[in-house]
Amino acid sequence: MRVLVYGGCGGLGRAVVQHFKSAGYNVTSVDIGENPEADSNVKVNLADDWVNQEKNVVQSVLDVLVGSKLEAVINVAGGWAGGNTQDPDWVKNADLMWKQSVWSSAIAATIASKCLKEGGLLVLPGAAPATSGTPGMMGYGMAKAAVHQLVKSLGGQGSGLPDGSCTLGILPVTLDTPMNRLVGKDQGFPMVGSCTLGILSVTLDTPMNRKFMPNADFSTWTPLSEVAGTLEKWSKNLERPATGSLVSMHTQSNSTYLRLEN
Repeated sequence: MRVLVYGGCGGLGRAVVQHFKSAGYNVTSVDIGENPEADSNVKVNLADDWVNQEKNVVQSVLDVLVGSKLEAVINVAGGWAGGNTQDPDWVKNADLMWKQSVWSSAIAATIASKCLKEGGLLVLPGAAPATSGTPGMMGYGMAKAAVHQLVKSLGGQGSGLPDGSCTLGILPVTLDTPMNRLVGKDQGFPMVGSCTLGILSVTLDTPMNRKFMPNADFSTWTPLSEVAGTLEKWSKNLERPATGSLVSMHTQSNSTYLRLEN
C-alpha cells in the first residue's frame, strides 16, 4: 500500500508520514526538503512558477511510482499570515498563502488524477475560519476558501479523478502558539479559550505548544496521532465522510470528534 504526503516535512506532515510508515505503508513525501522517514522524497523548487512546479513535481512523482498506484494523496502543506486592506503587506501575504495552500492543493489534485487508485482518497487542507469572512487575515481566508471550493469541485461528477475516489477537506488547524496569539489578538484570529462559542478551530498537541503554554488545558488539544489515525482510517474507506465534504476536528476532555461543516 502506498500513500503520498504533500508537506511531509512540516509538523503535522512528519506525524502523518511516521504514522503511515508504522502502519506498513510505503510513503512518498513531497516538500521543499526531505523527510528521512519517508521511503521516497520529491522536492519542490520554490523558484518554479505554478505551471512549472506542477509539471516538475508531477513528473518526479511518476518517476518514483513507476506505474504503482496510491491509496491516498494527503496534502497537509500550508501556513498562516494575517493582514487587512490597511496592512501594506496584505497582498504580499495573500500571494504567499495562495502559493502554500492553493498551488499545493491543485498539484495534489493533478497527482491524484494520474496516480490514485479507484476508490482512493484525496485530502486537502482547508480552514474553519474561511467558511465565513476573515477580515483580519484576508489572504489566508481567500486561499483557504479556494481550497474549499476545489474540494467540492473534485467531489463532483466529471472532476477527472478515478472512479469511486473520495475528496475531503480537513478544516483545522490553528496552531495555538505565542506568536499566533500576539499577531492574531487584534485581527479577529480565533483564540482557544475565548468566550465565543462554536470556535471552528483546534489546537494541535505539539511539544512546542506545551513548552510555551505549560499551564494550558491539554485535554482540549488534538494529538497529531488522532489526525494521522483518522487519515489512515479514511485511506481504508473506514468511517469516511461523503466525497466533497469539509470536516473539522475538535477535542474535549481528551476525546476527539469530527464535525461536517458543509
